[in-house]
Amino acid sequence: MLRELSIRNFAIIDDLQIFFSEGLAILSGETGAGKSIIINAVNLLLGSRATAKLIRTGYETAELEALFQIKKQSPIVKIMKDNGYNPEEGLLIRRIISRKDRHRIYINGRLTTIGILNLITENLASISGQHAHQGLLKEDQQLAIIDQFGGLTAVREKVSRCFHEIVPLIRKLNNLKHKRDRQAEHIQLIEFQQKEIRQATVTLGEDTALEQERTRLKNSEALFQAVQGGIEMLYDSQGAAVEGLLAVKKDLDKASTLDPLLAPKAERIAEAAFHLEDIADELRRYLKNIQMDESRLDTVEERLDTLVKLKRKYGGSLEAVLLRFESIDHELSEMENLSGDIADTEKKLFELHGKLTELTHKLSRDRKKTAKTLAQKVEKELTSLKMPHTKFEISFRTLPADEDADPYLTIEEQTVFETGIDQATFRIAPNVGEPLKPLSSIVSGGELSRVVLALKAILAETEAVEAIVFDEVDAGIGGSVAEVVGKKLSSLARHHQVICITHLPQIAKFGDHHFRISKRISNGRTRTTIKRLSETERVKEIARMLGGEKITRATLDHAHEMLGKRN
Repeated sequence: MLRELSIRNFAIIDDLQIFFSEGLAILSGETGAGKSIIINAVNLLLGSRATAKLIRTGYETAELEALFQIKKQSPIVKIMKDNGYNPEEGLLIRRIISRKDRHRIYINGRLTTIGILNLITENLASISGQHAHQGLLKEDQQLAIIDQFGGLTAVREKVSRCFHEIVPLIRKLNNLKHKRDRQAEHIQLIEFQQKEIRQATVTLGEDTALEQERTRLKNSEALFQAVQGGIEMLYDSQGAAVEGLLAVKKDLDKASTLDPLLAPKAERIAEAAFHLEDIADELRRYLKNIQMDESRLDTVEERLDTLVKLKRKYGGSLEAVLLRFESIDHELSEMENLSGDIADTEKKLFELHGKLTELTHKLSRDRKKTAKTLAQKVEKELTSLKMPHTKFEISFRTLPADEDADPYLTIEEQTVFETGIDQATFRIAPNVGEPLKPLSSIVSGGELSRVVLALKAILAETEAVEAIVFDEVDAGIGGSVAEVVGKKLSSLARHHQVICITHLPQIAKFGDHHFRISKRISNGRTRTTIKRLSETERVKEIARMLGGEKITRATLDHAHEMLGKRN
């Protein structure tokens, strides 16, 4: 049940707070006072899409808040607990709409997502307004009403789950078959790749080593000259570095007899000479290995060209080439198992299709039985709503599967959807002698409003919603019809909290609570206000609804009389 509704900086509302109670709450007021804005606010709190256009001019954000009292037996209790909320605290929903599109949603003070909000509010409140009336004209909505009335939602959900198990398996099977169809060609391709990489006998780092060797081969003459010159300067030539160091050592050895401090220096010079001798030996060995072999250069160039092609083809590095070699083994192994995978998938699909067929047939049979009972009840309700002799019927049809349809999504050549094979149409003949026509053919808004109300009354005992909001329930009706609509709303309020926006005093008089919505200009801005009416104020409001802004003694007396005869 909706207990409190708070609206700030929303459209022409700057700050509005409403406290609701059980029973039938009536909201009335002049056209344009802001009644529909309140419905928009409730819709947003139930999960509708937010837009910055709704923010009151001059403000950066709008804020909406609603407090709901949740019954212990309500299915919402489990959903709240599953998502970490304590239903004993009630359900406090808060939405902040920002001009920067950084909208935020809070549930019981905790930031949350639109997905969680929709999950929790799915059965929280039902709003029957212009859009709801139009929604009733859609056949998928009509099918949902049949399932709700017949208690078939559980079977319908089983059909839906089975359907959604089949769909991805069909995609998997098609992919497997596509692979199989391409298998011979693909195997030939990857076996060629495997052979190509294997014959190349690639090793990690080989390309780097070969590039270094190529550089040496291309510059062998310059390297030879540099190394040969170094050897001569270090050891071979007259006055070489080693010879000079040994002469210095000899002189220091003599001098150390005069000063022992020079002895360590002489030893270090000797060590340096030995190191230079070693370096000269290493350079001689290097010199012997320097190749000036054009054929070897050609071999290295050819090998590097092979490796470059492999890298370009298989991922840009020798590591990628080797990884591709490993993955080919895995692919070939998978292809060996392809036939088994296809057989397993087909078996699973066959089993699921059998289950889907059984569930769909049961759902279809139960729907047809339910439809007869529902049609009789609708006719009875419409009679009480001043539409006597109305004929109401629910027809069913199936959609034949076309030749391209997947066999696992057809049953006896009929297309299966997640809701089953049935497509339902509500058909009505409001006047005697007229043929039954689809509900969407109804021209009269008053007749459509009463059909909506009739269905709401019938579904009242099965519908799990905590509150029902009616907007434009009085569209196209008046007089004695409005009287019976008011009685019906009052009856509906025994099962649910009902909030009704109306212009008709014949309906308003049945309210357990009455709110007047009005607008006024303050400091150059339009403001919407709402007030819960006392009994005296209510008489005046009913009188205004009867005769306009100019209230006379006659209209006041008439309002007193109406309120006195409301039961």
